[in-house]
Amino acid sequence: MADVVFLLCAVTSLACAVLLLRGYARNRVPLLLWSSLCFVGLAVNNILLVVDLVVIPGRDLLVFRNLSGFLSVALLVFGLVWDSE
Repeated sequence: MADVVFLLCAVTSLACAVLLLRGYARNRVPLLLWSSLCFVGLAVNNILLVVDLVVIPGRDLLVFRNLSGFLSVALLVFGLVWDSE
């Protein structure tokens, strides 16, 4: 059951990224771009979680998962600071 939840989280993050990118394509609001990039990174993070725990459980991808999550949030914070100036 947990595998399904992990996959649904990845799909949801990817769907959010697509919808935010569509909004950015229409309105050209920079915050939508930064948010979509964050959600792309979070989708990568969730996909790495599925790969780590379901596909190849013998391997430890914790460093890559944490790095993708950190970079995703860092992109969003950078976009928030850059857009506020």
